[in-house]
Amino acid sequence: MSVPSHTAPAGPTPVGPAPVGPAPARGAARSGGRPRIGFGLIGPRRERHALSADQLEAFALPVGDDGMVIGVDQGNRPAVLGINRPTPYDITLIGGLWTAQVLVLRAAATGARIAVETGRAQAWTALAQAAGGGQPCVTLHDVGRVPPQGASAGSPVVVVRDCGMRPPRGRVVSAPWQSVMTLLPYLSPVAPRLMEKSGLVGVQRVSPDEAAQIGRIMSLPRAETEALSTLADGVTLWCTARDRQFVMVQATDAETGLLGSARRMD
Repeated sequence: MSVPSHTAPAGPTPVGPAPVGPAPARGAARSGGRPRIGFGLIGPRRERHALSADQLEAFALPVGDDGMVIGVDQGNRPAVLGINRPTPYDITLIGGLWTAQVLVLRAAATGARIAVETGRAQAWTALAQAAGGGQPCVTLHDVGRVPPQGASAGSPVVVVRDCGMRPPRGRVVSAPWQSVMTLLPYLSPVAPRLMEKSGLVGVQRVSPDEAAQIGRIMSLPRAETEALSTLADGVTLWCTARDRQFVMVQATDAETGLLGSARRMD
């Protein structure tokens, strides 16, 4: 027997008896509404929708930076801080406990584990118990007693150092997926060193003398330097070597119920 010089194209093998009569179109249903094996029912047929280029703007979405919302800027737009990073990241906040604790709650909401190194554990106990919906996502440690955290991309860590005016050098430092935020109530003698090595510095209301020193360290314009001594509670100037932004925290009802109203002094 001779073999044909061509072969049939490969395809799904039909299951059951061969159909009688004209073959149904690809994707068509057989009698009784049962789909052909390997294809399926024909979907609904509708007229195509067409939009003009001008109408496409109506589908725009306000997508911003990735991170946690830390408040609103001067234009009432969300201000976002990407605190979970694949590179070491240090933050210094010269401000109040209230703002630091709001940031901790919001960092925990992004899935980060929080390790608080503090000499006033009683000020953090209620937050640690309330955060995470019963999960131990916020742990408290005595000063100098923070164990290795094992941070990873799937389990980022934020270490909060609430160690007073002169925090000792920490045993646990910033690392990939492990950021460190140091809270200082005022401009202490160690503040210049911390500010210079930090990727981000936050400053709340300080005295005019402190504002002048901070302005020199961060190379702030005169107007922003003078504003530091008049900031309202809950307002922070966040700055880097190149950028500056005033941000006001707008606490949620849950945050206010747990922490109270915004305040600079503890």
